[in-house]
Amino acid sequence: MLVMDYSMIPWIGIGAAGLAILFAAYLTSWILSRPAGTERMQAISKAVQEGAMAYMARQYKTITVVGVIVAVALALALDWQTAVAFVVGAFFSGLCGFIGMSVSTRGNTRVAEAAKQGLAYGLNVSFKAGTVTGMMCVGLALLGVSGIFLAFYDPHDLSHTVHVLVGLGFGGSLIALFARIGGGIFTKSADVGADLVGKVEAGIPEDDPRNPATIADNVGDNVGDCAGMAADLFETYAVTAVGAMLLGYLIFGGAEYVLYPVMLGAVAIIASIIGVFFVRLGKDNNIMGALYRGVWVSAILALIGFYPVTTWMLGSATMFYAAVVGVVATVLIMYITDYYTSSHFRPVKSIAHASQSGHGTNIITGLSVGMESAVPPTMVIVAGILAAYYVGGGGDYGVYAIGIASMAMLSMTGMIVALDSYGPVTDNAGGIAEMAELPPEVRNVTDALDAVGNTTKAVTKGYAIGSAALAAIVLFADYTNALKEAAEKAGAVVEYAFRLNDPLVLAGLFIGGAIVFMFSSLANGAVGRAAYSVVEEVRRQFREIPGIMEGTAKPEYGRCVDIVTKRALKEMVVPGLIPVVTTLLVGFLLGPLALGGVLIGVIVVGIYMACFQNNSGGAWDNAKKWIEEGMYGGKGSETHKAAVTGDTVGDPLKDTAGPAVNPVIKVVNVVALLIVPLVFHIVR
Repeated sequence: MLVMDYSMIPWIGIGAAGLAILFAAYLTSWILSRPAGTERMQAISKAVQEGAMAYMARQYKTITVVGVIVAVALALALDWQTAVAFVVGAFFSGLCGFIGMSVSTRGNTRVAEAAKQGLAYGLNVSFKAGTVTGMMCVGLALLGVSGIFLAFYDPHDLSHTVHVLVGLGFGGSLIALFARIGGGIFTKSADVGADLVGKVEAGIPEDDPRNPATIADNVGDNVGDCAGMAADLFETYAVTAVGAMLLGYLIFGGAEYVLYPVMLGAVAIIASIIGVFFVRLGKDNNIMGALYRGVWVSAILALIGFYPVTTWMLGSATMFYAAVVGVVATVLIMYITDYYTSSHFRPVKSIAHASQSGHGTNIITGLSVGMESAVPPTMVIVAGILAAYYVGGGGDYGVYAIGIASMAMLSMTGMIVALDSYGPVTDNAGGIAEMAELPPEVRNVTDALDAVGNTTKAVTKGYAIGSAALAAIVLFADYTNALKEAAEKAGAVVEYAFRLNDPLVLAGLFIGGAIVFMFSSLANGAVGRAAYSVVEEVRRQFREIPGIMEGTAKPEYGRCVDIVTKRALKEMVVPGLIPVVTTLLVGFLLGPLALGGVLIGVIVVGIYMACFQNNSGGAWDNAKKWIEEGMYGGKGSETHKAAVTGDTVGDPLKDTAGPAVNPVIKVVNVVALLIVPLVFHIVR
């Protein structure tokens, strides 16, 4: 192994993070210099901007109250350094979503204007708008991890340094959890309310300006899919990096194993920046192919860079092959999700076909597709865990190899978040084109961009679920090793083995599964309650404001925005506290064995529930859109009405509860890691 000054590696991480942030700033400048369209287009875009920013400001005020309480508790129960790391993680997570959403809500009208020049230019503007969020996500995450490590680095006490980093992961996870829940409730209550009254009852198009909920729907696309996904993958990236670093310390104790994940993150950022320039439309006008090309280029370049870094730092290429396993798992999960949610394949077509016989068969088939879809990606995760373990050589090296596979899986985060944020930008652009009554050829371009955006959003959620699963496995390994370390420091002779014949472990398993189900129930129920309020408001305006349907009177868009804002902020608190409070109660009342059971239960049940909800919702959505393209009678037919029902049921599954399960899994695991020093002695 070559001798090197490992204290320089965090500076390399900071440099790569700074490069990502500077690239995001350049893209922001480029996007804002594009023409913003007519006055009417700009007015619609401004309404979306104001609604999104107003909601985010109110959401973060609510979250700040919770954050301050948690920070004080961490400072008192653990130490002030962990509390500082928590604040940094929370701030960066919120900042990532806020900046990305700000650009996407200003990029929407520019994409609509760019569509006048054709599909290629529209793709260029929309993807770069989404890339801002992607680059900010990986840049701030690596900056946070490297910066906190450097700020509290003590070569004589590496243990304290890496344990402080857990606070950073907790801050990111907690903010992501609330952002996912609140944004998901906002976007889906507005969407469902707009669809039920606008499409089903009034028979008007999705983004028709006569629908009072259409601005709230467009705002929701940004606070849910842009800001929510950015916060989600920020915390996944940060938590995975911290988990791999902590694992390196707990198993090996050497700085090279602790800082190796930081070097992988730095290499991946450079690869992602280069990959952005390969996203351009070919002669076949295949938008999805152009986007996937960027992902492939980023992945290949990252792997090329991983090899010399691995041999340089670790003295052999063993962990490089574990990184290859992580990248392969990512690609497989993305294509599996694409298969189950794209209208090109059997699952979605089967839902559309079933819709011909009514609403009930649409729901039954959609549920069947969703349940089936949860199995293949989980099997990929199983294969990835086993492959990484044995490629790494088994034992402690094999466990560390799983951590490296998960870190490599996140090497494409910048590109993946760009694909996700591309979705709401193009969706908003289509809404602006329709509301501003632009020519049909412009709407054709925005529709083509938006159709792909629906698939990219589903695929990126699949990626987030897969990466969350591997990250959780790493965190559980951290938990078991941290228990052992805590016991040794206290001079206790205690063996912690998580056996199914132990009633405490078994009780923890069931409690962990219950967390996922209870959380999903509350999140989906919140959408139903908020959507009811939107439906009543839209019906009221149709009834009491003469001239809306004739286009001679303007709906009160702000009323719907205000309703979903208040409901989302009110409804997000209880589901957000459940994972934290339950973990603390189990840890302090039942001890570390039961808490370990909770972690296992949350991971296993959470993966299946997240995949099921995400994929069934995506499949229902694209089945409806496929019918709208002219299949089985097209728009307005009885088949279409049945498909709208399925899409309505699937909306909160794929955009509220499903994706929010990811941060739930991580929050439970990170909280468990934080309280290990306090609960290790609680045994039977």
